[in-house]
Formats: sequence, C-alpha cells, structure tokens
Amino acid sequence: MPISFDLAPNSQKARDYFHEMARSQMRPLSRRYDDEEHGFPTEWVDYYWREGREGPPDMDIPGPSDGFVQVCIQAEELCWGDAALYLRIPSPALGGSAVASAGTQEQRERFLTPFRGEGAPVWGAMAITEPGAGSDTAAIQTSAELDGDEYVLNGTKIFCTSGEAASQHEGGFVVVWATVDRSAGRGGIKAFVVPAGTPGMRLGGLEKKLGIRASDTATLVFENCRVPRANLLGSAEVKKKKAGSPGDKGFKGAMATFDASRPIVAAMAVGVGRAALDFTLEMLEAEGVPLRYDAPLQTQSAVERDLIEMQAELQAARLLTWRAAAMMNRGRPNSLEASIAKAKAGLVVTRITQKAVEILGPAGYSKKLLVEKWMRDAKISDIYEGTQQINQLIVARRILEYSSSMLR
Repeated sequence: MPISFDLAPNSQKARDYFHEMARSQMRPLSRRYDDEEHGFPTEWVDYYWREGREGPPDMDIPGPSDGFVQVCIQAEELCWGDAALYLRIPSPALGGSAVASAGTQEQRERFLTPFRGEGAPVWGAMAITEPGAGSDTAAIQTSAELDGDEYVLNGTKIFCTSGEAASQHEGGFVVVWATVDRSAGRGGIKAFVVPAGTPGMRLGGLEKKLGIRASDTATLVFENCRVPRANLLGSAEVKKKKAGSPGDKGFKGAMATFDASRPIVAAMAVGVGRAALDFTLEMLEAEGVPLRYDAPLQTQSAVERDLIEMQAELQAARLLTWRAAAMMNRGRPNSLEASIAKAKAGLVVTRITQKAVEILGPAGYSKKLLVEKWMRDAKISDIYEGTQQINQLIVARRILEYSSSMLR
C-alpha cells in the first residue's frame, strides 16, 4: 500500500489560515515585543481570542489525519510568525492538558469551560520547576498539607510559562505540583489546580531571557495558599513504591501531558527553523545565488550543501513530529516517539538558525533582520519540556526497556 505524506484537506486549510495570521498579525509585532520584553501584546491577544482560537471558519468534519496533527501544524505556522507571541495566546496550555488527562469530568467542566466562552481572554499554566528541582520531579519541595477540606500549599515555582497571566486574570488557573509526603518520593507528588486570584499565590517576578522574550515566564510563590480538596487532580492516596516507579494515576496522568506537549514544542521548533531557512533562501535568491539540487555533490558550493542539508533535517523533524501527533490521534502510546521528535527538533532548530546567521554574515547578526532573534528563540526548544539530555535518556529507556532506576 502506498504511503502518502499529503495533509488532509482540513489540515491544509488550517495551515494556510494560520500561516496568513502569522504573516499579517505576528511578524509586524515581532521586533517590538522582543525589545519590550515584558510588554503585554494587547493587539495580538485580542485578535487571537476573537479570530484565531476557533480556527478556519469553514472546516469540514475532522478526518483521521486531523486532530492533534492539526494542533502541531498550527504551532508550526504561528511560530513561523513568532514563537514568543505564540506562547502568549490565551489557552489552557500545559495546565489544561493536565486537567484533561488526570482530572474528573467535573474538574474538566469547571476549569476548562471559561476557555470556550465569550468573555475576556483566559490562560492556564503549569508550575513544576523549582530552584532546586528541574528535570528530577522527585526533588520537588513545594508542600501540600491537608487541613480539613483544604490543602495548604507552600513553596516557590520558577519558569512558569504564562504564569503571570494564568495567576492574575479571572477564569485562569495554575496546576501546581507539590508533595504531600516527601518520604514517598514521586508517589507523594500530586497536582493541584489553583484558580487565578487565590490568596497566598503571588507573582514573584518575571524572567529576563535570551530568547522568546515576549513570553510571560514567571516565578510564582505560594505562602499558605489554600485550595479546596476537590482541586486535587487524581487520587489522594499515597502509595510508597520502589525507586523509579511513576506513582499513582494522578501523577502518571499529569506526566502524560508531556507526551502531548513535546510534539507541540517540536512543531514550534520546526516553525522557528523554517522561518530562518525560508528567509535565508529568499535573501540568496534575491542576490542571484542558485541552489542546485541536481548538481553533483563535489560541484556544489559549501552554502548549497549546507542549505540542502538544512532542508532535509527540517523535514525529518517535521515528519517525526507528525508521527508522534498521529499516534496521539489514534490513542496509541507515544512517549518514545514524542521524545524522539522533541530531541530531533531541538537539535535541528538550533543548527539551522545558527547556520542562517552564519550564511548571512553581518546582516544575519544585525538586529536589522529577525534572523538573530530566531537564533535566540531557537535555543529554548532544546531545554523546556525536557532538556535534550532528558529526552535522549527517555528514548534510551524506552528502546532498552530499562526503568529510571536502571538507567540514569
């Protein structure tokens, strides 16, 4: 049976729709909000909430190749426009994925319904990373103590994407990972939904960053922050298990959000890499520099060889991303494929954007062009949602069938 890599009609329609949005709405704002790091992009947020969140207005009934693949296509196109502004869009984001995967039906309706309403823009966020706990979730120190019908949260979370918007705007929420029993390791870690404006949750500051500077990256502090017992995602039961065990369904459900988020981050990386590659090709074409695909390798220039390799690597990252997304569509486990896509895309976008700056020389290094910005924006793709090293470790464990205690 022949294999087709053509997009389904709906996905192609979405690709065209979001590409035009990226070109007309995001690119003109890109440099401004990179320079105004903590400025709020009101015009973009309002436009997306009004026009973008529903997607193309004339979509057909979704087919088997739509769904999550289409989400990744949207991420690629909008990050071709600007990755930081993409991260600013009002959405439930990773926090919403945790609610959807580990929450009850009542919790999903309570926390996710505002994102489907006609009111003001709403954001969700996930708060995992701490000053002393990054990739090792077992090292989380933020505590949650049960006091009657409420949990009392204390601790500090850093690098929370959309943390300011989710904690400050009515209807938003932050999913906070905290331990109810440190002696239980990962088995004692639970996820709690903290609605915006909850007393005891405050903004500790905003990060100044190398790239994605328009993105809201916040420190959140929890000081005797009380949330109802009903805001716990998953089971309250603490099961002490052997080292390397993932813990209860709630923890595994929250962790499963990464199987969904890593293909999206990979798609974002592909979008940034494509922006740099497209622009470089346009600049060289304008200067009359040909790209000869059919020329023998030994007769091609170094620039031609670089650009052809960049194109091939970008397409490889895209197809790996779509594969991981298609598996999500079909309800198949995709932890291995999601980490492969994330690791590949993180490496590819870093190399492509650096090479684009190199090929374009002083012009590429100058702030007169967006190429240097894309290089700065690219690096985070190799860090968040699991570093390059962590994703390679996950890939090795899945292929070798080793537990986390067997391969560290």
